[in-house]
Amino acid sequence: MKPQFLQGGFNRFWSIAGAVSVRTKILGIVLGLVALMGLGVTLQVRATLSRTMDAQLEEQGVSATRDLAARAADLILVNDLYALHQLLAETQATNANVRYAFIVDPQGRILAHTFGAGFPAGLLEANTTPPDEHHRTVVLTTDEGLVWDTAVPIFGGRVGTARVGLSETGVRQVVDTVTGQLLLTTVFVSIIGITAAAFLTWILTRPILDLAKAAQTVGRGDFAPRVPRWADDEIGDLSDSFNAMTRALAKAAEERAEREQLRARYVSGVIAAQEEERKRIARELHDSASQSVTSLMVGMKALSDACDSPELRQRADELRGVAAHTLDEIHNLALQLRPSVLDDLGLPAALERYVADCRGRFHLRIDLAIRGLGETRLPPELETALYRIVQESLTNVARHAQAATASVLIERRDGAVRAIVEDDGRGFDPGTAGTAEQRLGLYGIRERAELLGGKLTIESEPGRGASLFVEIPLPVNSPQ
Repeated sequence: MKPQFLQGGFNRFWSIAGAVSVRTKILGIVLGLVALMGLGVTLQVRATLSRTMDAQLEEQGVSATRDLAARAADLILVNDLYALHQLLAETQATNANVRYAFIVDPQGRILAHTFGAGFPAGLLEANTTPPDEHHRTVVLTTDEGLVWDTAVPIFGGRVGTARVGLSETGVRQVVDTVTGQLLLTTVFVSIIGITAAAFLTWILTRPILDLAKAAQTVGRGDFAPRVPRWADDEIGDLSDSFNAMTRALAKAAEERAEREQLRARYVSGVIAAQEEERKRIARELHDSASQSVTSLMVGMKALSDACDSPELRQRADELRGVAAHTLDEIHNLALQLRPSVLDDLGLPAALERYVADCRGRFHLRIDLAIRGLGETRLPPELETALYRIVQESLTNVARHAQAATASVLIERRDGAVRAIVEDDGRGFDPGTAGTAEQRLGLYGIRERAELLGGKLTIESEPGRGASLFVEIPLPVNSPQ
């Protein structure tokens, strides 16, 4: 449980830290190191200085008290209390740290002191020195802070005891002053460090940012950017590798574009040849086969009228009906191969006639909607492609979808033409695209769309029908 908690905490920390830029990371590391070092040095110097100053304060208290004891011995012996008061005042005046000084006789009575408003209660008992002890120092806590109270026996305590109290206020002021100076130095060094780190990170991250910007441009398909080699280091090697990669990608893109152009020209030529052959066969059917069948029908009519036998006349009429049906089939086949209305009246009229024919032949309920075309004709290759796309789509619906209804929408908007064919049939998995014949039909639709710079999108699920979305951009010089 604990390793998982630690791992989760590390992941949360890294998710936050990883979102920060490299420049911020470097500045944060520099600032953190400078601040940590500055604070560590400040605390260490403060602690060492406090110990040293306290030791010096204690030594100063012992020295001042022993000096007072030595000078006060004769004055106590001659009972010169006035001079004793003057000595205490001089001791306090010559040492700024002396908070108080007083003399106690062997019986514990105060002979002289520097307290003008009265001797503080409890101070006399706060520090006592045995006669055989050199001195004794205790630290007293007062309202004004800590006081180092030192007691020194005079002539082994036979004359009395000298007491001096040194305040640590001055020491603390010195320590605080030094600490403040160290903190100011830390701030100053931090500013210098941040400035230097900002400059260094600018030098380090600028080529990286250039690489990132160039990589974004390459990601959009433009392989022209090259990044300069800033220095003979790892980033310089990375720049050279990046430039070599973009050159290789540019060359590969050129080769791929050439292959695509060759393929497009090949497929376009094949489709153009197919359309031309369709047109030629449709013209031959219309001009030759239709006229021949029509002549046959006229001859059969004449034969029927000239024949006296009822049986022969009936047989001739039956053959004339077969010829008429054959003529209709020839006309339908010619229209499917290349409807003349597409060349004469344009895409809307051709689609309306074709959809009407599909309703009758396939017994489908088909809705047709054409928007945005108006009276303006589309380029011939675009009209042909859209007609064949709708033709192939409805053929797939009729042969494979087992649908009852279908809808066709042709829409011109935002510089493109969209063709949408939907049905309520059995659907299929777009990954497999249904039967082999259906896959070939969809492949032909995709090829026609891509040849004109368009794309095909298929949406379908088994049992839920299918939708084909084809979008082809209009040529730049096409009227909008």
